Amino acid sequence: MDAQILNNVAEEFGAPLYLYDSEKIRSQYERLTRAFKSVPSLKLNYAVKALSNLSILRLMKQLGSGLDTVSIQEVRLGLHAGFSPEEIIFTPNGVSLSELEEAAGLGVRINIDNLSVLEQFGSRHPEVPVCIRINPHVMAGGHSNISVGHIDSKFGISIHQIPHLLRIVDLTGMNINGIHMHTGSDILDIEVFLYASEILFETAKNFRNLDFIDFGSGFKVPYKEGDIQTNVEELGSKLGSRFNDFCKEYGKELVLAFEPGKFLVSEAGYFLARVNVVKQTTSTVFAGVDSGFNHLIRPMFYGASHEIINISNPGGKERYYSVVGYICETDTFGSNRRINEISEGDILCFKNAGAYCFSMASNYNSRYRPAEVLWHEGKAHLIRAHETFEDITRNQVDPAGLFEPEERVVNVK
Repeated sequence: MDAQILNNVAEEFGAPLYLYDSEKIRSQYERLTRAFKSVPSLKLNYAVKALSNLSILRLMKQLGSGLDTVSIQEVRLGLHAGFSPEEIIFTPNGVSLSELEEAAGLGVRINIDNLSVLEQFGSRHPEVPVCIRINPHVMAGGHSNISVGHIDSKFGISIHQIPHLLRIVDLTGMNINGIHMHTGSDILDIEVFLYASEILFETAKNFRNLDFIDFGSGFKVPYKEGDIQTNVEELGSKLGSRFNDFCKEYGKELVLAFEPGKFLVSEAGYFLARVNVVKQTTSTVFAGVDSGFNHLIRPMFYGASHEIINISNPGGKERYYSVVGYICETDTFGSNRRINEISEGDILCFKNAGAYCFSMASNYNSRYRPAEVLWHEGKAHLIRAHETFEDITRNQVDPAGLFEPEERVVNVK
């Protein structure tokens, strides 16, 4: 996005803030659908956890997406945004049976990833169709915290537990209408993904009433110019062909489902923060901004890399800076980055800030969460206001008189 547009948005709405480009989201959605054009029935279910603003969800609905949700609150957000229950799949991990029953009561599709809850749910609600999340025991993903398909993962039912799974299905008489996996995020090796897919195809043969097979997502996006990314076109060609062949073997046209989150919104997002101080030490020049990992935690949490540019001085001489936040502990966005010369008051832009950025923001240090703005059809639209002190205190309860200060009599001479 043009630096002048970014500066204008920061000037109009104030920094720090998140800005999302609806056209980039649209182009990513269309790119993925084109990659799998050979598949007669394709369904993309946007992963709400990546970015859950209602305006973004409504944009996804306009594009034709369904929703992948991981909490009952995300389910309710989807319904509030206008999605019908059948357009939403609920894929939680480690939640109570009551939360699954609440989701089923709302009419959304259910995805279960452990034998204990599968047996309980099937015994009580055999009439409710259920998808099963399989753990294919395939290690994939760009970081240990986002690799979720390996043997030690808490996610999914192990492929080695298939006999036990089939026994539960047989005894409860429940209907399995889908099979699902998710190996991890930031996947580069398509062959690893295809290998895991074969495990899913083999598992699917055990169930004769399937409507869909969900292959998760995890497609890697570029984080800087020239960075490597998942070749979704090659994946679409290879997996699409294999999926069509499997449907012929299975004797039924199934839906090929994905649950992209980062792929759709990461590159569409920009985080804008103002420089409070430029601090020279004996070995480092720090650029301290009016933000921290309370707003953008990925660099500290995952070691994620976000390209940082100075949109206030795009043509300036480049120098090396460590960009840090105002949180009172180690709070580093990037170390020794080559950035156009920074002055106090400049606006820095963090790219790839659409996915798992605002959605993981907090009020740590009692700081306010930033605003969100959508750039749509050439105009900036505020889609979440900056928080205020009232937002910090809104749900805190002060029992009347419990800690009232004692009255003190002061004698004035």
